[in-house]
Amino acid sequence: MLLPCANITTETLTDDLFDLKQVSISILRLDKIDPVVSGNKLFKLHYFLEEAIRTSAEGIVTFGGAYSNHLVATAFACKQAGLKSSAIVRGERPAALSHTLIECLNYGMQLKFISRQEYHNKEQPFFLETLHQQNKNYIIVPEGGYHPKGAAGAAIIMDLIDDEVSHICCAVGTATTIAGLLLSLKGSQQVIGVPVLKNMHDLQERITFLTKKQFSNDQLKIVSDYHFGGYAKKTPPLIDGMNMLYEKHRLPTDFVYTGKMMLAIMDCIKKDFFPKRSKVVCIHTGGLQGNLSLTSGALVF
Repeated sequence: MLLPCANITTETLTDDLFDLKQVSISILRLDKIDPVVSGNKLFKLHYFLEEAIRTSAEGIVTFGGAYSNHLVATAFACKQAGLKSSAIVRGERPAALSHTLIECLNYGMQLKFISRQEYHNKEQPFFLETLHQQNKNYIIVPEGGYHPKGAAGAAIIMDLIDDEVSHICCAVGTATTIAGLLLSLKGSQQVIGVPVLKNMHDLQERITFLTKKQFSNDQLKIVSDYHFGGYAKKTPPLIDGMNMLYEKHRLPTDFVYTGKMMLAIMDCIKKDFFPKRSKVVCIHTGGLQGNLSLTSGALVF
């Protein structure tokens, strides 16, 4: 692995609810990789970085919005690897940059803002051809690492999970991470995906593109209706739930991904979703710096 894993821990949570339902719940703390930049994003970048180094590329160019954890992770990882980084940012340049984009600049990333209409065409051949011409010695990484290479990198996460774990739970954005988890399942293990976007109806197609495989219902379950309004949206119950997780378990979460996933899994436990004696690992995918966009004092951590 090109990126540091020494700080990652797996922490077991204790709760009367878990005892009552006879399930074990642990958290794989990928957020501990680095104080600012961490989580699954760095795993998804692994093989792109490896390719850039192997081919002596000048750097990496990728895509994202003003609050994209992927952009920060790319900027950080490129700086660590001695590569340049550039981002195509969705939307016109705002009067004041988000904390996320400021972090990107601090790590040396160049930002190019384009209209949402232009951004919508980012996967079209004419757009990519122009991008290649403008960045001839750069590796192009799709938004969120959404590519079979990104899924292959995410598959490395399974090396950090014990074989006896029965369920692996993860938030779903582009589906790249759960695709990687599925690639490395052992025995009868099952992946539980929690979409953080509304109306995400193309998950099977995404997973097939990322893995070139089909997976059964025994291998993958999708738990919907825990998006709390949609991608990067937040509600008072979400914020209250995140505060509860910290006060009760000392577990800091972000409002885009892990907060929603953890509250979904807690609700699933209450509803007897998991069989007795299940050993469940929830993946903390980082992104805590995104909480800086919340109103001061909204969170207790």
